[in-house]
Amino acid sequence: MPARPLLAPAASSAAVRAAFLTVKDAADYLGLSPHTLYVWRHRRQGPPSFRMGPRGRVMYRREALDAWIREQEQADSRSNLALNPMSADPQQRSRPSA
Repeated sequence: MPARPLLAPAASSAAVRAAFLTVKDAADYLGLSPHTLYVWRHRRQGPPSFRMGPRGRVMYRREALDAWIREQEQADSRSNLALNPMSADPQQRSRPSA
């Protein structure tokens, strides 16, 4: 007896569509323009992307976008109190030696 897929074909393709986003869908998800994502990809910046399929469409994993967003939050001093300069102890100025 052949193994049955865990998901029905329709559910399987819907799950794939939800897990992988095109440039346009990723841009909508992030609130950016597709052009910004293309520029970032060219400069090797921004969220990780890859080419998928015989036509080599640029795709993004939804989980990678979420991880990238979390990284951006942690790198921002307004979201990460450890990086906030106002929460650091004041530094003493050194006096110039005469």
